[in-house]
Amino acid sequence: MRIQPRQELLEIWRATVRSSWQDGKWQWGGRDGPNSISDAEQLLCILLPATLGKFTLDRPDETADEMIKALRPLGTATQIPRVLIQVLTEYYQRYTDKNGTPIFSGRTYFQTDDGEPSEQQLGLDIVDSFAMSITLSLAAIGFARVFRRAVRREDVLREIEQLEAMASTRLSAAMVGLLRSFAVNVFDVDSPEGQTLCSMINQGGLPQRQVVAQLRYELRETIASFREVLIGSGQVADLDSPVRLFECGWSWGIIQDAPEIKTNEKIGIQPPGVAPEEPYLYFTVIAIDAIEQLFTERTRVLGLLNEEQQRLARALELRLDLTRTYWAKVATFGDGHRWPLEDIPWRTTDGDASDYYTLLVTSLAVKGLVKERAADTEFSRIGAILEELANRARITRRPFDQDPSLHLHAPGVRLTLQRSELLGGPTLRWAVSEFSALLLQRTAHIAGLLSDANARADLLDLADRVWDHLVTRRLDHGPGRSLWDQPARAFRQLGTYYDAPSWYYTERVVHALVTTAGVLDRSPLRSARLGAYAYDLLNEAEHLYDRELLSGAAEGGPKIRQTLEIMRLRLRRAREVMQERPGTAAALAATVLLSLDELEAARRDVAEAG
Repeated sequence: MRIQPRQELLEIWRATVRSSWQDGKWQWGGRDGPNSISDAEQLLCILLPATLGKFTLDRPDETADEMIKALRPLGTATQIPRVLIQVLTEYYQRYTDKNGTPIFSGRTYFQTDDGEPSEQQLGLDIVDSFAMSITLSLAAIGFARVFRRAVRREDVLREIEQLEAMASTRLSAAMVGLLRSFAVNVFDVDSPEGQTLCSMINQGGLPQRQVVAQLRYELRETIASFREVLIGSGQVADLDSPVRLFECGWSWGIIQDAPEIKTNEKIGIQPPGVAPEEPYLYFTVIAIDAIEQLFTERTRVLGLLNEEQQRLARALELRLDLTRTYWAKVATFGDGHRWPLEDIPWRTTDGDASDYYTLLVTSLAVKGLVKERAADTEFSRIGAILEELANRARITRRPFDQDPSLHLHAPGVRLTLQRSELLGGPTLRWAVSEFSALLLQRTAHIAGLLSDANARADLLDLADRVWDHLVTRRLDHGPGRSLWDQPARAFRQLGTYYDAPSWYYTERVVHALVTTAGVLDRSPLRSARLGAYAYDLLNEAEHLYDRELLSGAAEGGPKIRQTLEIMRLRLRRAREVMQERPGTAAALAATVLLSLDELEAARRDVAEAG
């Protein structure tokens, strides 16, 4: 790959510290100003890579010199983790009110078409903040827990203990927030939502009654499982009718009339919600990505969840399973040659259509396909959709003047936060412009799922081309240089240039690079054809080597004996790596064959000269 995740992440660390650490103090807020989400994204630009084994910061004795150099303004290897502990503590203090309740508002990320939002609206909790808080808090608790082992000073241990407590409280509150934001939208087949869904999934032109019956049959286990949703929002009692359909996921915030969650965690007040019980694709994807962090190996090995948090996590896991199963079934519905997902763009049940929605649904579909242990064929079809989306979004194709596809990048898709006007003020909007960064992350993720070397190479090539596009969108001046996002550098038609970095966009790029690093860190795929070729080469090399020994070559001079010993070691190494790296085994066998041929040629030359 042309992408070099390690070098790029180190460059992002340098740029993040240069932009954020000034006069010995952390500067909050980027292009959009400080809020609970942007400030978490800013911290994750450093903490997300630190969760990788090769970017260790929480064990100072093992921190690589280049890591220390990238973060040099923060201090030495032992000072860097202390500074991060203090900055994280400051974040949790900033977003906890005087009553001890964590704050999950969107504030400066909220937009309107006309007028200023009311103070009540600015203080609304939003799913994006819940999700980012889960990711950040798990990273912070894990970081503090490992760093604690290297600390002896009592004052530093107290700082770590305080950070862990605050991060754990915010983690619990975020999990409760997601439980209260889960939405199941039930509607009649003949309703506008029902008609839109049926037209989207009916790729074979079947009678509507047959489509509905087949879809309900495909989702029968999901429908039955809704009876197990016992806490939070998402209570369903009217799905038994054969003329009812539904969709599930996460709304933009806490559902109106969502019950409070009974918990012994001291999370403060659970505010009432105003969001409709209707899932939004964007918030559904970001919620599921965060929930999956609760079940990673790192979370389990470090024991990041207490007993009550494990109970909340199990409740979220049930919703996650229902949601990814639903969207995988809907996205790949039917027995025809074309999936609904391949009918670009995806149309939501409220009638809105966008290529961005297709990208989001690919994310959900892949999660369901992974659970069902799908074959390479299905994942390759998803890969083809991603390549088409890259073309349509003018990432891998040149745009034309007034190209409507550029709106995906700036200002992005603007989501309407329904019912936000109930708190006074105009209806709030939420802009999402992450298309290119999300495309890179999903492309790398699917490439890592493929077992076919050629299909994987094609997707990694697409990832390289998307990265080439993202490189052009970096800021090129000021303290935030090398961060994102400057879309006008890639699309001259946009015309608007920025001085400050967008932590929203930069965090998405970091996430994509971390995913790519994970894919590249795995063992290479084994090709059956290459394995057979390597096996044949090794057999021939070993046979000729044994014949050479039989001829008495080992009784020759020191140089010949040394050459034969090198060949023996290479043959042994080739045999050892044959299963995992057949290409390497083939190369080693080939070098032995060349050396044997040189010995034979030398003997022939001597015989002819005599």
